[in-house]
Amino acid sequence: MVDGPVTGKVASSRRRARRRTNLYFVWHGVGSDPVARGAAFLILVLLLCAILAPVIAPFDPNAAHNALRLQPPGTPGHPLGVDHQGRDILSRLLHGSGMTLLAGVLPVVLGAVISIPLGLVGAWYPRLGEIVMRLMDIVFAFPMALLAIMLAAFMGPGLLNMILALVVTLVPYNTRVVYAAATQERQLAYIEAARAAATPDLKILFVEMLPNVAAASVVYSCTIIGAVVITAAGLSFLGLGVQPPIAEWGIMTSEGRSYLVNAPHISALPGIAITVLVLAFNLVGDALRDSLDPQTRLRLVRHRPHLFG
Repeated sequence: MVDGPVTGKVASSRRRARRRTNLYFVWHGVGSDPVARGAAFLILVLLLCAILAPVIAPFDPNAAHNALRLQPPGTPGHPLGVDHQGRDILSRLLHGSGMTLLAGVLPVVLGAVISIPLGLVGAWYPRLGEIVMRLMDIVFAFPMALLAIMLAAFMGPGLLNMILALVVTLVPYNTRVVYAAATQERQLAYIEAARAAATPDLKILFVEMLPNVAAASVVYSCTIIGAVVITAAGLSFLGLGVQPPIAEWGIMTSEGRSYLVNAPHISALPGIAITVLVLAFNLVGDALRDSLDPQTRLRLVRHRPHLFG
């Protein structure tokens, strides 16, 4: 008689644990990490700066004040200084944040949209999967940065061509992640039950499997954004991405190369901004990956039962 209520409580807690969704663990896992919270807040601030740049920027990003060329940070009216053309660096940083975020996030999103169907279909149809994965291996053989440079140089400079080049370089990486996750899901009992019930293949792939496979793609996408931001900034630095006079952090870093001795702030400030942005995305991506990892979940449940009980 005594064991009955205890057993019932254990079973009830197990049922509650099984009902926890990936979003639940992401919310509590990332939210309970102060470093990840700070990084997410920083990304939010940069996103707001990008949206509100036309309102909060003190000057037009391309407005030149020739009399103030190369002035250092602390110049009256220009807290971060002025570049070699007399343009306010703070205004260009604010306006450039939107272009940098766009060049870093949009290719990852488009790459995931292409990779998830490819990985799902390849895992479901083995013969087709072999063809898809061998094609991905051919592209995967090239280092990301070198392939992006080659494609951008072939298609020509510009934001659209740079995004297309980055999407092509990202598809093989994400497809491999989705393919591996979908191959494991294909062997599980609920898929066998769906096949036994004569469920159409498309419904199994994009209704039953997709929610479970998408988590792996989302985690990988979040961890790769930092590398994409650096690659996009590098392409702009080399003149293969966003073109002047558009404000973008990679271009701003490149424009200050000739003035590193007299005015190092022209390159240093956007370089620091890129570093901070990449670090923030990496910290959030690591926390997100840990939140969706089963072993990390178990440790969180054991050490922080008040969050996951």
